[in-house]
Amino acid sequence: MGGEPVSVLLPTTTWTTACQEVADQFDPADELLVVCDTEHDPVAEQTAVPDSVDIVVADEPEHCSGKANAIDAGMERARNDRIVWTDDDFHHPPDWLATMQSAYDAHGPVSEVPFFTGRDPLSILLEPSYAFSGTLLVWAGDVIWGGAVIFDRSDLDVESFRSELRRTVSDDGILGEHLDVTTVRRARRVEIGGSFRETLERHVRFIKLVRFHAPLLTVGNVLGATGILVACLLFPLLSAGVLTLGSGMIYAAFGHRRWTVVLAYPAMALALPLLLYSLARRTFVWGGRRYRWRHKFDVEVVD
Repeated sequence: MGGEPVSVLLPTTTWTTACQEVADQFDPADELLVVCDTEHDPVAEQTAVPDSVDIVVADEPEHCSGKANAIDAGMERARNDRIVWTDDDFHHPPDWLATMQSAYDAHGPVSEVPFFTGRDPLSILLEPSYAFSGTLLVWAGDVIWGGAVIFDRSDLDVESFRSELRRTVSDDGILGEHLDVTTVRRARRVEIGGSFRETLERHVRFIKLVRFHAPLLTVGNVLGATGILVACLLFPLLSAGVLTLGSGMIYAAFGHRRWTVVLAYPAMALALPLLLYSLARRTFVWGGRRYRWRHKFDVEVVD
């Protein structure tokens, strides 16, 4: 592959296709740290792994999310200065790591963007909303997506970052407060959901992330969602046309063709009720754990 040696951190509890896809792209000096929660996780018992792969057990989180805890453990164990974070829920093509390395050489710290596709009725319905907020705004605002980000230790104060990481929920939210990135217009398709409850819990987590890391944006989101809902009720045909066309342009700009573009009108009309519901919720479930996230650095693992 060439380039600086890289350490890839991939939190997961099972050995997935993504783990092998990433490991297959390595040079001898590279390493993949697959980080799980406990020694009882299936991946901790995985024996047939490439030499470039280490299984890291992060242990149970105490005052942060399991994902933040896993990333912190990976940062501690990584032996290389150039770091990549990624997830196990999307396809990593054979040139993925080389592309990330080249992007860093050209721009410095770089993040890609997700394009969320649903697996249950609610997440399918919300696809146009996710395309707008989770893809377009992430790219336009140079927001970090923890599923595909590359940086060097010298790009940030690592100890300060890790100290805050161990006291919060959102790994990429905190990284974004310590690191300036260029977010490239390269979207990775990420399948989400599976059940109504799972999709609802994810939505609550997304909304709370914005609330604690960008409170002014949350105010703007409430005002914007209110305006969209009023327009949808007063001018349904015009709103449906504008929202569908706009969503189609977003889909096309990021290289995805999905029939769900036609759901833009109901998806955007639901934005305000879902936003208010998410802000009112006191707890949410992520990765099998329930969290109470009171403030950015006040996290309780409920169970």
